[in-house]
Amino acid sequence: MAGTNSMQKTARDMVLSLALIVLAAGVVWLFIPHTDGEPEVKRVDYRVDLLTARRAASYPVAAPEGLPETWKPTSVRYRGAEDEAWHLGFRTPEGEYAAVEQSAGKRKAFIEDKTQRAEETGATQRIDGRTWTRYDGDRYDALVLENTPGSTTVVTGTASFAEMAKLAEALRTE
Repeated sequence: MAGTNSMQKTARDMVLSLALIVLAAGVVWLFIPHTDGEPEVKRVDYRVDLLTARRAASYPVAAPEGLPETWKPTSVRYRGAEDEAWHLGFRTPEGEYAAVEQSAGKRKAFIEDKTQRAEETGATQRIDGRTWTRYDGDRYDALVLENTPGSTTVVTGTASFAEMAKLAEALRTE
C-alpha cells in the first residue's frame, strides 16, 4: 500500500505542476500585446529625394502625380554613383507592391535585375500615349517603357498589370 500512496502523490503533484504552468503561461499571454492582421505600412515622403534626383540625373526622372491616397509610398532612393538609379516603391490599394525603377545603366541588365528575371512576353500596351512592353515573371511582373534613349523606365512588382498600368499612367517627369 505504501507504493500506491506514493504513486498517487506523484501523479497529483504532476497534475498540480501542469496546472500551475498552464496558469502562468495564460497570465504571460494576457500581458503580451497582440496585433490583428498585417502591420501598418509607413508612408514615406519622397519629395526631397525626387527633387534631388531630378537635379542630378541625366534623364527625366519619373514620379506619379494624382494617385489616390490609397497608394502608399513605402521606399525611395536615388543612387547617382550607381548608374543614376531611381527607385520609388508603393503599396497598392490591393495590398500589393509596385515600384518605378529608372536607370541610365545598361538596359538589359537593369530590366533583368529590377524584374527579378521576368521574361519579355512580346505584348505591348499603350498607356498615356506611350508604348510599354509586358514582362511576366515568377515573382514580379513588369511594364517597360519603350523608346527612352539614355535611360530605362520600369514599373514592376507583385501588383496586377492593371495596377501597374495605373501607376505608369500617373508618371510625370516634371
